[in-house]
Amino acid sequence: MPRISAPTVAEHRAAQERALLDAAHELLQETSEAPTMAAVAERAGLSRPSVYQYFGSRQDLLQALVRDIFPRWTERVTGAMAAAPNNADRILAYATANVDLVAEGAHAVGSALAALAPGAELDEQATRMHRQLQEPLIETLTELGVADPESLAEMINSVVHAGTRMLESGQTLEQVHSHLSTLLGPFVTAHQNVEDTRI
Repeated sequence: MPRISAPTVAEHRAAQERALLDAAHELLQETSEAPTMAAVAERAGLSRPSVYQYFGSRQDLLQALVRDIFPRWTERVTGAMAAAPNNADRILAYATANVDLVAEGAHAVGSALAALAPGAELDEQATRMHRQLQEPLIETLTELGVADPESLAEMINSVVHAGTRMLESGQTLEQVHSHLSTLLGPFVTAHQNVEDTRI
């Protein structure tokens, strides 16, 4: 039986699982490819068979990594929006926070999982997470009184996805921020003026 390095078995398992997820994330950021189970085990300082006590396959590991990262992604985006001075500025904050996370490598997890295991289950998971991430954007657009906030949110996300592709093709984060400001800036300014008239 492996040595327990925590007060309880449950805490030991949680610590080992955390180490494996962190190792997988580090490797993914370094290579932009789904890491092998052996590489994850080596990075975490565990034997290869130990990994399979926690994750049955590379796909299981990557799906767990998505579930681990997504709440933090959502927290970063909603935190950036909450820090903006008004509802209009929250729109640009939403877009820039998303591309910042892509630049930091968080997006690589979803891309690696899609490349490793495309299929309906993954598409459903991605759609569900996408909708959840869109909720604060739709709420903000609704508060701004725009027509059809759901469709406009989809259009803003298309701009974010275009920014993601620009990052992946070699443009700098500063360049992408500039593009976002150029496209979304007039919308923000127009709705700042509308908010000012309500005060």
